Amino acid sequence: MSKLLFVLFFLFAINVNIFSQADSLKPKPTDRSLAIPYPKSLGELWNTYPEVDPLPQKIDYPLLIGSSAVVLAAGVTVHVIQYNAWWRQDNAKFRIINDWEYARWIDKFGHFYGTNILAHSFTSAMEAANFQTRESYIFGSALAFAFQMYVEIEDGFGPQWGFSPGDAMFDLLGASYHLGQYYFPILHNFQPRWSYLPSEKMKNGQHEGNFIDDYEGQIYWIGMRVNNLLPRSWAEYWPSFLMVSAGMGVSNLDGNGGGSNEFYLALDLDWEEIIPLHGKFWNFVKNTLNYFHFPMPGVRISPNAAAFIIVF
Repeated sequence: MSKLLFVLFFLFAINVNIFSQADSLKPKPTDRSLAIPYPKSLGELWNTYPEVDPLPQKIDYPLLIGSSAVVLAAGVTVHVIQYNAWWRQDNAKFRIINDWEYARWIDKFGHFYGTNILAHSFTSAMEAANFQTRESYIFGSALAFAFQMYVEIEDGFGPQWGFSPGDAMFDLLGASYHLGQYYFPILHNFQPRWSYLPSEKMKNGQHEGNFIDDYEGQIYWIGMRVNNLLPRSWAEYWPSFLMVSAGMGVSNLDGNGGGSNEFYLALDLDWEEIIPLHGKFWNFVKNTLNYFHFPMPGVRISPNAAAFIIVF
């Protein structure tokens, strides 16, 4: 998980650079909101496929080549850093390690989330180069999963690591969920999110790793666009920018499966509805912000139910 989140910082900078080179910030005929129209029935809800772009544009090959070069350079940089940090010492034979109980599943949700936002980054870069939406989702999801498999296989040869079938499974689920959001638009109403507040161990210097390994300070969320999911007669009373998120965190981890899972419900924000700017760049910014949970009122359901002015 630490390797996965590490690369996301590179990818965010890459995409900002890519979109800053995109032709215009003005809305185009192909721009469209991720919120689906209200269906007449549940069947229609599941089978409302995205519209085919009626105005396909020529691939921007200079932008595509430039962004590919940046991604390749970032990938090589990340590989060198990871090789020196995790894989270099005393390479062992390939081995498989099942670590389902390692961190009370929080690391598995991290792999799902990380691969999902990685696919979002690749997809956005391809759309910036004028690939059709369908192609961008397919190739973006495939590239994200391929990159994660490369990392997992390298882990299999690491002396302190091993190939984790659980990690690989959740990598696949993360990439598949991103692709599923194209074919089943209802999934856009369930947004993976992440938040972090340093744990007491991190603040007291008892945590040996960095914030990326500080699982007790992380919460993984699914944000729900309530306005889109309510019946039409009720939805008009629910603000379109206000979401509800369900989250899971952990506490008292010992590295051997010990510890507690914590479950939360909190209000959340839909940045697509809040930021009134459009175009490729701003759509990327809004969609990316929606991958993070910001401080909002909420409750801890278990253990020890409690209400909070903010949950982060």
